[in-house]
Amino acid sequence: MLAASATALLGLSGCMTPIGPVEVTRFHDAARLSQLGHGTIAVESAAGLDPKSLELASYKLAVGRELTRLGYDVVAEGAGAQVAVVRLERATIQPDGGRSPVSVGGGASVGSYGSGVGLGIGIDLSGKPKAQVDTRLGVMIRDRASDQTLWEGRASFTVRADAPLAQSQLGAPKMAAALFSDFPGNNGQTVEVK
Repeated sequence: MLAASATALLGLSGCMTPIGPVEVTRFHDAARLSQLGHGTIAVESAAGLDPKSLELASYKLAVGRELTRLGYDVVAEGAGAQVAVVRLERATIQPDGGRSPVSVGGGASVGSYGSGVGLGIGIDLSGKPKAQVDTRLGVMIRDRASDQTLWEGRASFTVRADAPLAQSQLGAPKMAAALFSDFPGNNGQTVEVK
């Protein structure tokens, strides 16, 4: 029985990964705060993005869930009194692996009690740095009739390319939850959400 429990816990621990913070910045018009968090809203792709992208769809779905949690009634694209315009940028960063794994240093000294020479060798055993995925999510909530921006938020998150959170299906909910935590947030302040 104990062995089975230990095996189950060991299996679950493989699913857990350390989660780094999401950097979030939000902006809003204090005079329009009463318009936020209720009514109908459509979640739409920003201009220039492929609205049929599966990756973008994961983020739009996550944003829609957060807007529902806040009290909005999420409706089909093109409808709604307000619109949440979603922008997504993802890039893979390849670290420069051009440094030598071996370093050599030397030194010499001369003094009244004699002289000395020294040589040091350092070997880097850490291997080549891993590629990372940088994701940036931006959402603007606009009044559809006047096209005025009521709220804007940006979130950025960088993880190793081989980490589970580098996948859109896992990273999208984390980023959207961070972006809309403590909604509407402090105007112009950048915070790290863990």
